[in-house]
Order: sequence, then structure tokens, then C-alpha cells
Amino acid sequence: MPLGATILGCQGPRLSRAERDFFAKAQPWGFILFARNVEDPEQLVWLTTEIREAVGRDAPIFIDQEGGRVARLTAPHWREWLPPMEQVKLNPRKAAEAMYLRYRIIAHELRAVGLDGNCAPVLDLAQPDTHDILMNRCYGNDVVKVAEIAGAVATGLVDGGVLPVVKHIPGHGRATADSHLELPVVKAREKALRVSDFLAFQSVSGLPLAMTAHIVYTDIDAENPATTSPKMIEIIRDRIGFSGLLMTDDISMKALEGPFAARASAARNAGCDIILHCNGEMDEMVQVVEGAGALDGVAAARAETALTWRKEPDAIDIDALDAEFEALLTQ
Repeated sequence: MPLGATILGCQGPRLSRAERDFFAKAQPWGFILFARNVEDPEQLVWLTTEIREAVGRDAPIFIDQEGGRVARLTAPHWREWLPPMEQVKLNPRKAAEAMYLRYRIIAHELRAVGLDGNCAPVLDLAQPDTHDILMNRCYGNDVVKVAEIAGAVATGLVDGGVLPVVKHIPGHGRATADSHLELPVVKAREKALRVSDFLAFQSVSGLPLAMTAHIVYTDIDAENPATTSPKMIEIIRDRIGFSGLLMTDDISMKALEGPFAARASAARNAGCDIILHCNGEMDEMVQVVEGAGALDGVAAARAETALTWRKEPDAIDIDALDAEFEALLTQ
């Protein structure tokens, strides 16, 4: 049976019978969890276990654990982190080294509860007017520095057995609106984007997964956001050179319009491999599964390749890593 071209969420800390039956039939390629799904480590192990039992395979399970404002695992059971930009500013010379350790520790915490995908690194370049929803999640405004830090973040996750998801390709930093609520429009010329936003993503084009930006780039496609724009997906593949599994940002965000099946099919037809739907609403998921269709052809091959990046992590001394990380922040 072919897998569905979807990554889906669920509504609570345990699967309902309806969710189990639906997932068994729909066979989404992967899953994503949010704070609503998290109570404590023991509960989370149960949930990740029963999700995989529902589909009968070792499906990847993702989470947004950037640290700072975007963190689904929080105290008292998990570490608290500064927003990425604030941490980078503490010791700019050692930023990449510190961010590697940060995400190696995060990977250790994720794997302990059955999570093996993290929606990071963030390659969006900070601008003076970057929307507050994103600003302190960025690593800076210098392409070279951001690329170095992002590479360290990805390596920390991979070394810890966690799949990194690059976001938000081809660049969200110029957006002055929140795509959760409305469709951002970026009017920068393509020539300017090539030597800044796009260039940042070229540095990580060999990573296994990336997430699109729900943003209209008027100089390239004035009608469609990147997620549903064949022109922009072509740029992502050919100019930026990203060859991995391309997933949408959450298809339920208000930046997009129309029935959910139509949103999903538009993204697939544009060239996205996987449709991400996060809120766990059953009626919406049914439509998304219908519109996304099966994971086949080159998309299936990319998905299979992505999973080869998921490995058993080497044993680490977590206390020693913690101490090394703290020392870097105070040097």
C-alpha cells in the first residue's frame, strides 16, 4: 500500500480510536506534535509509540523545538532555551559551536521520548522590519554567518539521530506579516533575493528535508505563494539546488485560501512532495489526505532518502555537553 503524501497532527495527549483508525487507513508518511500533545515524558513515549503502532511502521515524528518562543517541550520536564538570536548575540565568535551543542542536547531530549524530526534550522535572514513572529528565531542578517550556524544546528540534530527540517525556503525574513493570519507579500527583486535569501538556503541544499514559506514573491510569481507556485518550486530546485524532500508549511494557515483538498493538490501540483497539516482536525485531515494523494515517483524516492539520515546516535555524556555549552555562553 503506498504511503500518503502527508505529515499529520493529532488532537490530544493520546490517540482517539477514530484517529487510530484514520491513520491506519490514510498511512501518512509522518506525523507532527505540538504542545497540546505533551504532558510529560512518560505520556509522550506512550503517544509516539501508539502513533507508530497505528500505522504499523517506524514513521518519523516531528516537532517544532527551536528553543525560545517556539518550543513544545518545556520546563519542568525539559530544558528552557533562549531565543536563537539572543543566544547567538551572547558569544558571536562561538555561535556555531554553541548552537551545535544546543541542538545536540535537544536531539538527545527528543529521541528519549520517541521524536526523531525537528523543524530546524531556520535560514531566514533577519531584516529591520522582519515580523515579530519570526525575528528572534533568526540567527542573524549575515548570509555567511547564518549559513555557518544553520549547518551546525543541522549537524547537531543529525548526530543526535534527529532529522533536520530547513525552514522557511526560499526565505521568510523579508515578510512583514504573520503567515499564520494573512498572506505576506515580498516585493524585493529576484536579483536581490538571489544574493541574500536564496543564497542562505543554497548552503544547506544537501540536507534531507525543507519546509516552504507561504509568501508571495511578486517579482517571480505575483499570483501564488511559494508553496503553490510552480515558478518558485522550480527556483528552489534549480537555482537554490535543494534536492531533498520538500514539505509545505502548515496547510491550514490563513495565508492560504480555499478548501483543504484544493490547497493540498495545488501544492503537490506545484512540486511540493509532502503536505503538512498540523491542527489534528479530522474533517480537515480527510480533505488534505484526499488532495495530497499518494507518495509516489520522485517524491517517494526523496522520502526514502530522507529516512536514511535517521540513525542511532552515538552515546554522549549529557552533563559534559551541558557544561561545555554553558561555558561557551559565558566566555
